Amino acid sequence: MSDATIQPSELILTEQGCIYHLDLHPSELADTVITVGDPGRVPAVSKYFDSIEVRKAHREFVSHTGYIGSRRITVVSTGIGPDNIDICMNELDALANIDFETRTIREQKRSLKIIRLGTSGTVQPDIEVDSLVAGSYGIGMDNLLHYYHYEPNINELELLNQFKTHVGLNNSYIHPYLVQCSVGLLNHFMDACHYGITMTAPGFYGPQGRVLRLELALPNLIDSLSSFKSGDVRITNIEMETSAIYGLGKMLGHQCLSVNTIIANRASKTFTKDGTASVENMIRTCLEIITKI
Repeated sequence: MSDATIQPSELILTEQGCIYHLDLHPSELADTVITVGDPGRVPAVSKYFDSIEVRKAHREFVSHTGYIGSRRITVVSTGIGPDNIDICMNELDALANIDFETRTIREQKRSLKIIRLGTSGTVQPDIEVDSLVAGSYGIGMDNLLHYYHYEPNINELELLNQFKTHVGLNNSYIHPYLVQCSVGLLNHFMDACHYGITMTAPGFYGPQGRVLRLELALPNLIDSLSSFKSGDVRITNIEMETSAIYGLGKMLGHQCLSVNTIIANRASKTFTKDGTASVENMIRTCLEIITKI
């Protein structure tokens, strides 16, 4: 174990020995983790479990751990946005890789499979609503990863620079980052999903190019996103969590993938007729794949 003791102000535990925000004990975390944004989506996933051994709820973080066959799975709600992902990913890793008794980092690291099941809007006219999209990369338009020491590989740097030039961000106040998914996980989902770059925005309206009453700083954002292409790679969708999951997950040694059901097509201006059915289809499809990984 590491000799460095993590102080109570940094690793916050409850009187019951649980990590503060998620309110989970290390024994309650499975190696396979499904994240959802909406707390109400947790029981929508866990209703397919054969058994549920853990039910916890604290603020927006609802967690169920149970089994499908012999596969133990934890499903946890993150809430919305990269800031919540910072809490969730760091606390999931703490549950896996920090000894709460000694407050030291374990020598033997545990690598989690973390799969996000979310809802999203596509920027490509050929991707129909209610279809599934897996993020081969996450582009973060937020600033979360700039608070950590992330070193992108050459492929990530080249793709990011092409994106910044195309969208016109080289001399901008916006400093995006780009992280690849777990290719090993993606390979299991490719037959069921479209795949491409998922852009993570720090907001729902202006940061995703929506206009209500306020003028936008990037009025042509959606057109720029939909027209970007690097070889076979294009931007498929926009949401608010993926890049943060990929970045923190990669630095912490976890395997991460984001799968979204498309409820809006920003290019064709269409919206799903049944969001509940769209989410249900995603959950069933992905659980079938996850239990075979």
